[in-house]
Amino acid sequence: MHNKNYIKTFFIVLFFFFVSAFFVNGQECKNSEECQKKIAEYEKKVAEVREQKNTLASHIQLMNNQIQLTTLKIVSTEHAIITTGEEIEDLNTRIGALNESLDYLGTVLLAKIAQGYKNHQTNIFDILLTSQDAATLTHRVKYLKTVQDTDRRMAFKVQQAKDSFEEQKKLREEKKVQLDALKETLGAQTVTLTSQKQSKQKLLEVTKNDERTYQGLLDKLKSEYAAIQAIVSGAGNESLVREVKKGDSIASVIAGASCNSAGGHLHFIVKEGDSVVNPFSYLKPVDHTNCSGSSCGSSDGDPFNPSGSWDWPINPAIELEQGYGSTWAVRNSWVGRIYNFHNGIDINGSSNDVKAVTDGTLYRGSFSGSSGCALPYVKLVHKDSNNSSFYLHVYLR
Repeated sequence: MHNKNYIKTFFIVLFFFFVSAFFVNGQECKNSEECQKKIAEYEKKVAEVREQKNTLASHIQLMNNQIQLTTLKIVSTEHAIITTGEEIEDLNTRIGALNESLDYLGTVLLAKIAQGYKNHQTNIFDILLTSQDAATLTHRVKYLKTVQDTDRRMAFKVQQAKDSFEEQKKLREEKKVQLDALKETLGAQTVTLTSQKQSKQKLLEVTKNDERTYQGLLDKLKSEYAAIQAIVSGAGNESLVREVKKGDSIASVIAGASCNSAGGHLHFIVKEGDSVVNPFSYLKPVDHTNCSGSSCGSSDGDPFNPSGSWDWPINPAIELEQGYGSTWAVRNSWVGRIYNFHNGIDINGSSNDVKAVTDGTLYRGSFSGSSGCALPYVKLVHKDSNNSSFYLHVYLR
């Protein structure tokens, strides 16, 4: 009973939440099937806008379509939650009825067993000896057979009810797991929607809704991305500096914006041979603030999961500006119009001092792209290892 009341309360609360998201741009999403059709429509719109010329207007249109798409997914998930909850409530009713049926059939069967025990001495020979004539004998034999058949049918019904009871209980548990998964999905979708709205607001604030400002941001980012790709591939202009020990000061982060960066930060890259790898695989756990999402400390930030033994290249506490791989910025900001994979991590620390993460050979480097803007960096070739690390947006100490 308590379970049933809980489910009803949950439906009432969910209903009001559902109503608040029931209309998307004035279009009613009446059921899961209709939601899926609209989701497909907006996925197509998102793809079409990505193919358009990259202007502020087209990017805002892309963001609006993404917000619309996520909203539809939320409504679709809410439909699924309500449907699954109703199925659980229906299963509760069935299980209750089966339980009552089992109780009744069990009581009847026990009574029959008890009666059969009392008459267990009765057999065909007793019937034959005590029957006065053939008609009585026939009647008694038929009666005994009927009783035996009835008992067998009763036992079969009890087994059927028991099997059905267990099957319905198993199905209910599966539906509960499904409901929990849907609730988790809804939570994640809600976080995504919040991130998308905040990202759009941030873009409008940074650009002041001005096309020239937006194109300036894109040009700077394109220049930085091209330079980073060239440096990692070995196209940078490098010169030998010296041998260094782990923890030695090797560079300083350029304070503030530079021609290749919108703000001061260290872009830290690790390579194993010719392959770029996740720096978190080598860096040790450390005090930090995650500012890689919609805001500092938000739950939508990039993973911060260091699991190695290296000390960090800058002094903690670390502030993560962008993580490794498919980042929040790639998924939710104009950054995703330039690249889809971040090959290092962007970090700041308690000072601009940059340190060697291992013993090795230090190189000074820079790369100047077509824009004429030079991106300065240092590279450390690690001793007794196939690894190398890159420290970008720094000047040599």
